[in-house]
Amino acid sequence: MRGSYGGVGQARPFEPAAKEDMKRWHYTTMGLMAVTIWLLSQTPCLSQSELPPAPSIEDLNLRGADAFMPLFDDSVIDSASKFRRGMADHGLAIRIIAGEQYTQNTLASPVSAGAQVYVGQRPYAVTSLQILLTSDLRQLHLHKTQFNASGVWAWSSWNQASPRTIQMSSAGIYKEFGEDRVEIKAGYNANDLEFLGMQVGGSTATAAQGVYAVLPFEVGLAYYPLVAPTVSLRLRGPLGTYLKTAAQRSIDPAGGLTEVARNHTGFRFIPHGDRLLSINEFGFRREASATVPSMWFRAGYMRNSSKYSNLVDGQKQSGNYSAYVLMDYQLRKTASQNPGHGLYVGGTAMTAPSQFNPYDRYYEARLYQEAPFRKRPDDVVSIIASHTGYSGDVTAALVAQGHSVWRSSTTITSTYSLHAARGNYLGVGLSFINGPAITPRVPNALNLGISLTTFF
Repeated sequence: MRGSYGGVGQARPFEPAAKEDMKRWHYTTMGLMAVTIWLLSQTPCLSQSELPPAPSIEDLNLRGADAFMPLFDDSVIDSASKFRRGMADHGLAIRIIAGEQYTQNTLASPVSAGAQVYVGQRPYAVTSLQILLTSDLRQLHLHKTQFNASGVWAWSSWNQASPRTIQMSSAGIYKEFGEDRVEIKAGYNANDLEFLGMQVGGSTATAAQGVYAVLPFEVGLAYYPLVAPTVSLRLRGPLGTYLKTAAQRSIDPAGGLTEVARNHTGFRFIPHGDRLLSINEFGFRREASATVPSMWFRAGYMRNSSKYSNLVDGQKQSGNYSAYVLMDYQLRKTASQNPGHGLYVGGTAMTAPSQFNPYDRYYEARLYQEAPFRKRPDDVVSIIASHTGYSGDVTAALVAQGHSVWRSSTTITSTYSLHAARGNYLGVGLSFINGPAITPRVPNALNLGISLTTFF
């Protein structure tokens, strides 16, 4: 859906007016990185009697994110294999993630390539392969620390919706302090796993995102496979409360295609014109137990100092932003031995300024069940209804030019995510879409979506 409106922006020359913003970006990131380095240096060396328990291979799994990956036990390569154990003995792990996705509208024949305006209007396929290396840095005598680096190859049949790229997809360090009250992460990250929590059920394997929840990405949030230099800090308060903040170099305001064209390896620290995205989120998160249900509330605000094209007058202006609120609550438990299993309800509301963003409002209601069948503890079934507002500034301009438009899009999506075999997750879903693209006013669609994710 990201490709439903707008073309590929051109690389812009560096503007002298950006110098002050660039200075603020440098000072912000350098200051936060200095704090990170200082805190790392304060980690005490433990005596033999104070050493923590023997490390687990799961300590090398994804740390510090809002979403989680399956356990290493749930991989094609067994966690007890000689390969895994040999690396884990040195505090190292390699994980390979292969993803396949296919989408097609079932209500009409495919259109020509030049007429496509939304995902599924022609058969749409995405393939990706990511290789991740993690280390717990035990050789440096650091506790509750993780270094990770990864690269990705991604290909899609419609480049406008999902850029084709081969690049770095993460490189950074994560550290916990004060009995896990403070978490710091610094490096190149894709922050769609770090903030908001859009993954239904919380898992990167079985999750089904809201169909068109693209507002944070319009505003410059880094998303897989596109990464950006980021320093983030999470403070955990009493009773499950937390505050999380980050300074991220913005993704190119013209979108993913321009980002890849200007930074095709992912290593460029600050491409000219890409400035600071600040992210602040407050939340309350309570895990399910025998006596209380799971609950997660989060609200946040992100602001971008990069200059975006004003969709009304075409002028370059800073100040793009997005605000969001999400809530998930466990209505019913279905397994006393695993209190997290059960029926959940959730909702989302997001907004962004219409003068900068083709999609300016997003609302979602979701109902999902973890472990819908007693013998299928890792499956997830979900029903999601969403409504996306299209910018009135954009649609008014298009109508004035004689184009037909949709004013908004409403969807209903049902998905079943199946744990098909060890390390393999298969998702099958149907999505009815009223208003699939801003322009032209094409007929409604019923998209069949199939995805397969394999963890090695």
